[in-house]
Amino acid sequence: MGGEVVSEEFQEVALNVYRLFSAAYGSEDDDGDKRILAKRFELQKLIGHTIPDTSILKVASLVEKLSALQKNEHGTGYLPELVSEGSEDLEFGADLVFRPPARFLVDISLEDADILVEETSTSSSNHERWSDYGASASFHHSVSEGNFDLEWLRDTCDRIIRASSSQLPRDELAMTICRILDSDKPGDEVLRKLEERGVDLDRLYEMEEKDIGALIRYAPGGKLVKQYLAYFPMVQLSATVSPITRTVLKVDLTITPEFVWKDRFHGTAQRWWILVEDSENDHIYHSELFTLTKKMAKGEPQKLSFTVPIFEPHPPQYFIRAISDSWLHAESFYTISLQNLALPEAHTTHTELLDLKPLPVTALGNETYEALYSFTHFNPIQTQAFHVLYHTDQNVLLGAPTGSGKTISAELAMLHLFNTQPDMKVIYIAPLKALVRERMNDWRKRLVSRLGKHMVELTGDYTPDLTALLQADIIISTPEKWDGISRNWHTRGYVKKVGLMILDEIHLLGADRGPILEVIVSRMRYISSQTERSVRFVGLSTALANAHDLADWLGVEENGLFNFKPSVRPVPLEVHIQGYPGKFYCPRMNSMNKPTYAAICTHSPTKPVLIFVSSRRQTRLTALDLIQYAASDEHPRQFLSIPEESLQMVLSQVTDQNLRHTLQFGIGLHHAGLNDKDRSLVEELFANNKIQVLVCTSTLAWGVNLPAHLVIIKGTEYFDGKAKRYVDFPITDILQMMGRAGRPQYDQHGKAIILVHEPKKSFYKKFLYEPFPVESSLREQLHDHINAEIVSGTISHKEDAVHYLTWTYLFRRLVVNPAYYGLEDTDPGTLSSYLSSLVLSTFEDLEDSGCVKIDEDRVEPMMLGSIASQYYLKYTTVSMFASNIEADTSLEVFLHVLAGASEYDELPVRHNEENYNAQLSNKVRYMVDKNLLDDPHVKANLLLQAHFSRVEMPITDYVTDLKSVLDQSIRIIQAMIDLCANSGWLSSTLTCMHLLQMVMQGLWFDKDSPLWMLPSMTDELVTTLSQRGVLNVQQLLDLPPTTLQALTRSSTGSRLHEELQHFPRIQARIKVQKRTAGDNPGVSLNIRLEKANRHKKTSRAFTPRFPKVKDEAWWLVLGNTSTSQLYALKRVTFTDVLQTHMNIPSNVNDFQENFLVVQGMKLIIVSDCYVGFEQEHIIEKLV
Repeated sequence: MGGEVVSEEFQEVALNVYRLFSAAYGSEDDDGDKRILAKRFELQKLIGHTIPDTSILKVASLVEKLSALQKNEHGTGYLPELVSEGSEDLEFGADLVFRPPARFLVDISLEDADILVEETSTSSSNHERWSDYGASASFHHSVSEGNFDLEWLRDTCDRIIRASSSQLPRDELAMTICRILDSDKPGDEVLRKLEERGVDLDRLYEMEEKDIGALIRYAPGGKLVKQYLAYFPMVQLSATVSPITRTVLKVDLTITPEFVWKDRFHGTAQRWWILVEDSENDHIYHSELFTLTKKMAKGEPQKLSFTVPIFEPHPPQYFIRAISDSWLHAESFYTISLQNLALPEAHTTHTELLDLKPLPVTALGNETYEALYSFTHFNPIQTQAFHVLYHTDQNVLLGAPTGSGKTISAELAMLHLFNTQPDMKVIYIAPLKALVRERMNDWRKRLVSRLGKHMVELTGDYTPDLTALLQADIIISTPEKWDGISRNWHTRGYVKKVGLMILDEIHLLGADRGPILEVIVSRMRYISSQTERSVRFVGLSTALANAHDLADWLGVEENGLFNFKPSVRPVPLEVHIQGYPGKFYCPRMNSMNKPTYAAICTHSPTKPVLIFVSSRRQTRLTALDLIQYAASDEHPRQFLSIPEESLQMVLSQVTDQNLRHTLQFGIGLHHAGLNDKDRSLVEELFANNKIQVLVCTSTLAWGVNLPAHLVIIKGTEYFDGKAKRYVDFPITDILQMMGRAGRPQYDQHGKAIILVHEPKKSFYKKFLYEPFPVESSLREQLHDHINAEIVSGTISHKEDAVHYLTWTYLFRRLVVNPAYYGLEDTDPGTLSSYLSSLVLSTFEDLEDSGCVKIDEDRVEPMMLGSIASQYYLKYTTVSMFASNIEADTSLEVFLHVLAGASEYDELPVRHNEENYNAQLSNKVRYMVDKNLLDDPHVKANLLLQAHFSRVEMPITDYVTDLKSVLDQSIRIIQAMIDLCANSGWLSSTLTCMHLLQMVMQGLWFDKDSPLWMLPSMTDELVTTLSQRGVLNVQQLLDLPPTTLQALTRSSTGSRLHEELQHFPRIQARIKVQKRTAGDNPGVSLNIRLEKANRHKKTSRAFTPRFPKVKDEAWWLVLGNTSTSQLYALKRVTFTDVLQTHMNIPSNVNDFQENFLVVQGMKLIIVSDCYVGFEQEHIIEKLV
């Protein structure tokens, strides 16, 4: 029951046990056993239960061994030394398990668990049974120190338990020992009465306090029992099962803690074994150790996802069991029924690679096109698909392994479009920015310049202007950017001029960002049907298990479908899978380093090697170990192929210290934490064979084409910051990494070595070349896409939404694999009901969040929904805005709202980063919740505040994370500004604008001097200028150069003068004019803005602390500072001169009717990137 046990209790029990057995072992003769048995009556009286002879002897043996061990460790003991070691009858723990009740359990290391193993014997069958059971007992309680050496007793008992728990399957000894440890306290009397009445935990949960009190004939005991029963760790399980193939099921398990966490009993974490059992075949198909922390127990239910096999004939059910690692009887069960589970049909079909003569590039029939390629003949895959790609307009789905030349196949379709429809555009969709960058670099050098075409990039880093998009022949984009642009396709002509859409890595449709890919393809197909302009689709993928479904969705006919086997590669691949034991991740990764070095020496002693690891930290640790092993072999620089002079020149260019160290030994590091210069340098060194080994994270597999002879995948798991645990890489990522093995120009074959956790070895052997089908994940992210279509006008009724869903890949898969999506069958009525229910629930959620308005069967967009669609935000984010932003919201609240946006849900919080967050929290201006330091939103808040305070980041990872946070923040803040403006809140609008300025300049608007926007500014100079009355950059611009030079040292003065040239000097002329003609009579402001420093020929903003390029923009804010009302808002951009106007709203009645100025009405000109550049113009003075 988890009751407290103090040291006095143990001392009393120890003395009682001593008195009980001391007489029995008091002499040297061989009759000790008889004397012990003679104490049966006293022992049974002490514990209140009948005890067999064997138990009495074993209890005595255990107590004696504890005494002997204590004497060995401490030199003293409470009991005399006894027990003859040769007595077979007294052999400790024979066929028994020591499992004490929960109130004595505590988690202690297993390191010394072998103390009594040598005295333990048990059968192998018992060992297997307990191993399958998967949980070991341990003490779990903290007790106060007394005269008795309690710490020693607890540690020793734990070691005995740990040593025996994996070998002894019964608990007779445990129960006997625990009864002997019984005391005469009231709580123990309650337990004794409950045991006598045979009450189990389930019944106690159901009973009321008074009923329990009546049962034990002790009224206060009922409350005591209920109180401690609430501490007993129990979890509620629920699960959904989705068949992936006929032999693999995906299980989504929800674990809901149902107990009160108390540190005294539960510590900081509780561990649970999650088992999936097939009772029919007496087999465990899945086991994993799940750690439940205190924070997780008090938060939302925890979710786990894993796969389990299923075999013919199907068993009636599987059981999911959750077993506490440290509490007896803390178990939960959930039954998965398999009786009515509809499994998908197995119909994987592959395209046979025909024995064709390779086509020469002259088959293109165009010398300009032929010059694009350095080779003379296309490879077998390109040859087989050539005719359909280059000579027809048919849609194509090409599934082939990484490194098969799929990109060149897509280029054939591009060249066909240039031949037949040169005025149409090519849109190339790549799922990662790194892939976009690689494609941009390749095509810019090889394709665009020779063909005279225009190409633009659409990513979070680059957003071209409208002119560039209109002129572009090729647009390379991430799915998110094209989704945001194509949402308003009615008003964007260039979206309707797309003639070819290339979808790279389309098999990622089932991944996290897959719904966006699905939506943009569905939208482009819909646009094509509405405009009656055909759009050609070319999908590029790895080998697919359900290629026909994907082809059907893309409109690919039979002769346009190419789904080659994974083994079809230009360079054959030899794969080795090696398993490594070890429950814990970091030690297991460490144990893989020596085999990694051995694999390099064996398989690729002189050729390039790529080593993929899961984290930036692992890149460093792996490289350092490789250096150590090479040094042990007396060849520390065997991986280096560069002269010493050149090496020193290279090292002088490297900024990352770890990279500089490893490069000296020919080993490079590659991860997102490196700056662009370091990353490019190491890529160049590896590509030119200057270094032989490159240790990298998985992102390199997708973004940089650096093939190697040998690829080593060191571990197939990574730490998921959101789930707070290690999860497996998707199979697609593993295949992508393997695909980097084998260089077509140099290797006859490539080699890939996969180092995995031993239990997963058989899984990878089975499924590495048996690809899973691509399923849709649109259902989980439907709200934002439905909202966007409502805003664009595509959906205005429920029927429109159902019709919209029929264009999606989700609809195709509903019919083929209904059970995966929760359908029982594919009957038309069932399908229609499912889609209608999905649409209605989505509409209701959007209405609850304030994004749409439902009127009977019609649905209309609201302001929040329009803002979410325009700024590409999640509907939950704008709903949170509406709940937290008010007319006079403070800067601190705005900062918390910004950091709380759902867009930061995926911000990584890595291992131990809560410690860095704790350090940052002591250096920033506003407090954060110290209990949530591992929360991504708290981390985002701290990063933003550190940016404003110009605090140095604790590690380089935080620099990368800050870039991501700042990148997302722009559109989030702009959305908040629109919300405030539409609500008419002047004060909140201006505060939010100041927040955007702070993001751009990296300083506090209300605390720091605007002069800090200048990088060369110093504290001394700020003080000097303040004394002269110069408080902002505009005043500094007005100073004569000679005065500025006199105030500063020569070097600082020249730098300041140079930096000042980047800032604009805005002159505004405003005129009030009454409109009498037209349909909209009233009053308007004619506004002329001009940059006085004409030598600033660019609108590029000067934002040295913001990581991306940005153009200047200005807000024209018309409001009343007396009433804090905002009447109108306009955002403008210009290079030299701008002429615009603003209409004063008709609801400002006095102004409209009598041409009288409302007191306090002002036009405020606010910069979106410069602090202290506001201009206020009182309207009253302008009339």
